[in-house]
Formats: sequence, C-alpha cells, structure tokens
Amino acid sequence: MASGSHNSTARAILYAFLANFGIAIAKTWAAWLTGSGSMLAEAIHSYADTGNQVLLYLGLKQSQKPPDTEHPLGYGKLSYFWSFIVAILLFTLGGLFSIYEGMHKLNHPEELSQIWVAIMVLALAILLEGGSLLGCLREIRNVRGDRPFREWLKHTRNSELVVVLGEDIGAQLGLILALGFLIMAWITGNPVYDAMGSICIGVILLVISIFIASRVRSLLVGRSADPVIQEAIDEIIAGQDGIDSVFNTITIQFGPDTMLAAKIKMIEGVRIEAAVASINALERELKARIPKLKWCFIEPDVSD
Repeated sequence: MASGSHNSTARAILYAFLANFGIAIAKTWAAWLTGSGSMLAEAIHSYADTGNQVLLYLGLKQSQKPPDTEHPLGYGKLSYFWSFIVAILLFTLGGLFSIYEGMHKLNHPEELSQIWVAIMVLALAILLEGGSLLGCLREIRNVRGDRPFREWLKHTRNSELVVVLGEDIGAQLGLILALGFLIMAWITGNPVYDAMGSICIGVILLVISIFIASRVRSLLVGRSADPVIQEAIDEIIAGQDGIDSVFNTITIQFGPDTMLAAKIKMIEGVRIEAAVASINALERELKARIPKLKWCFIEPDVSD
C-alpha cells in the first residue's frame, strides 16, 4: 500500500476509535440513569464499534508483514479477514442485540426517567460522530483523488475505509433515530417509542453489516485489481517496444498489493536475449509506474 493510502486509512480508524470510545462512556451513563432501551442499544453499539476499530488497525498492521516461506505472497489478505470479522460483530453485537433489547422493552415496558439527560448525550454524540464521519470522508477524498465517490465505493479494494465509512453512517443514522424516538417517548409519555427506536437501530445495523460483509467477501475469495490499475497496466504494456499483442492479463488483489500475470506475443524475429531484455524492462516500468504492483509475471508465447 502506498504510504499516503496507509496513512489515510490509519487516520480514519483513529478518528472513529476516539469518537466511539468517548460516546460509549457517555451513552452508558445515560442508559443507566434513564433506563432507556434505545440508549443501552446505542451504548453497546458504540463499545462494539470501538473494539472494531482495534481489529481494523490490527488487520492493517498485520497485512504489512513481509512475505515468508509459508506465505510467499505476503499477508495482505489479513486486512480482509479482520474486516469480515468486524462485519460479523456489527451484525451480532450491534444489530441483533439492538433488536433483542427493543423486543424486550416492547414486551416489558419500563418507565423512563430524566430523558433530558439521554437527549443531551445523543445530541453531543451526533456532533462527535459527525466529526468522525467527516474525517473518514476527508481521508477517502485523499485516496480517491478525482474519481467520483460512487465509483470509488464500487471499485475500491480498501476494506478498512469501507468498514469505517459503513460504521460511521450506521452510527449517525442510529443516533438520529434514537434521538427522535426518545423525544417522542418524552412528549407522549409512552416508553413503547423507545423500544421501537432500538428495533429500528438494529435493522439499520443489520443492513449495513450485510453490505460490508458482501463487499469484503468478494475480496477474501479473490478479486482483480482496481479498474484504474488494470487500465494503467494495459496502457503500459501496449506502449512497450517489441510486443506484438497481449493475449490476456490477470490481476489479483492481496490487501494493499497487486499481483499481475500476463501472456504476450513478441514481434516476429526477436532473438531470445532481446525478448528477455524487453520483458525485464517492461516489468521494471510497470513496478515503477504502479507502486502497488508487487508481483509481476510476464510470459511470452505464440498463441493463447
């Protein structure tokens, strides 16, 4: 991974960790004081998100371990593994627990007290979580450059930034829902609204966790490099002297790094020494112009 991309990802994780940890403590206090199911669901969600940031950072660091005999292509996919674990935790600790807590409060409603405390905490949390979301979007902007956001989200192989973005959006939506339902419970005096808020928060977290898991799953199975990288590879190969045509190219993403295998046809009459020199020059140029290209295997042939 290029150092700029690595630093952006690490900063986004740090923003989310600090925001979630502070919010979790405040929500726990408010849930204990008010007896609010929505607030308790939000507190558990924030603690889960705080732990998730630790796991994401662990995956980010482990993915940078150098290759060894047992893992000749390195440990890049560890970042995908930990991102998938985070999606599962978001599904269980976040979504399922929130729904369970909401159903429990719906069947056994309890009188809420000092709701104004929970409202103040939620309002503060919305501001803090908004800051984390803006920080994540800023780091994404640094990574995606001039590419439209939707195109980056569709094609990015950076699982950590996708997870942090999903968590931040889910947290912000959950906070807004919790605040809205608590205000309704306060105005009407009916604690059922609080239980409904917890259930709605759980549903949102389930949807986001399923989206994250589906994206990371494709990376775990094995996904080609970003289309931008593939286009750059094709352009470089096409401009290389001594190459008649390209039969096919295959790219595989290994965390921050990319592997390329290509089968090419050399122009007729090229001596073996010249062909080898041309291929070596092509590999050097590819790695120089595409920093994320760590492995490059070029095979000359006469037919596919």
